[in-house]
Amino acid sequence: MNPILAITFLQAERLWLLVGVVALLVSYLVLQRRRSTYAVRFTNLALLDSVAPKRPGFRRHLPAALLLLALAGMVGAFAKPARDVRVPRERATIILAIDTSLSMQATDVPPSRLEAAQAAAKEFIELLPPRLNVGLVTFNGTALVKVTPTQDRDEVLAAIDQLRLGERTAIGEAIYASLDAIAAAPPAVDDEEVPARIVLMSDGETTSGRPDAQASAAAKKAGVPISTISFGTPNGTIELPNQEGPISVAVNPAALAKIANDTGGTAFTAATQDELERVYEDIGSSVGFTTEPRDISGTFVGVSLVLLFGAAVLSQVWFSRLP
Repeated sequence: MNPILAITFLQAERLWLLVGVVALLVSYLVLQRRRSTYAVRFTNLALLDSVAPKRPGFRRHLPAALLLLALAGMVGAFAKPARDVRVPRERATIILAIDTSLSMQATDVPPSRLEAAQAAAKEFIELLPPRLNVGLVTFNGTALVKVTPTQDRDEVLAAIDQLRLGERTAIGEAIYASLDAIAAAPPAVDDEEVPARIVLMSDGETTSGRPDAQASAAAKKAGVPISTISFGTPNGTIELPNQEGPISVAVNPAALAKIANDTGGTAFTAATQDELERVYEDIGSSVGFTTEPRDISGTFVGVSLVLLFGAAVLSQVWFSRLP
């Protein structure tokens, strides 16, 4: 986005003072036109050349132009200009819920879905501002809170390295476990509400435990959006003991997208480790940072002062007077 277009004015009604600047510009142009008309009436051009052999030309307009620009800048500063800047969140709770069902051993994402997910999840943790509380939930047939929300990144990273696979997939239970972990997060010292979000990554759909819709309703009631990541490809397969041939474990993005839509979160898909890392980076930017208006009236004042000094210097050098 153009940085000029990104500027907002917190007291935009004060910009009406620009009408005064425009009025000065119009009056200046009118006076210059009258002066030009008078000069044309001076018919003795030879005498005019002897009286004023050097005509300043465009230079005589430059100090006035700088003065008007400076006035416009001061009006802009008076209207309290601001620009949105990204700043790290001081407080928030992020629960990372990772699928550890047997389908995560599929190698359609090399070296395997699980190893790729572990690497990307650790990069995600490193992206988050240090003051955020981060927790870890893993789920297969059951959901477990591996790490309660903490600012100790090493504890979360170590738990990610120790993920183990199990049968079935209980996405609904993972959401409930994540909500329990959020409830156990350290409270704010000033009793203000701390925002929370669940980032849930899976490659399948619920096969055990409470249904997704019930868990999504609970998250919505708690005001906790869920960002979902559907990870894997339609071609994923695994092999299990006592079963002949490969078993398809195609990813199901529709089920996860519904969870995100029902809770006010965002649904993502990733078919490679690089895509997963980019998704986590996007999520980290949205949940780890917030956008706040920052006052830049000082910049407007500074530029206006430079223009004023420029007008004064040029007027003195060229015309031996102030504008």
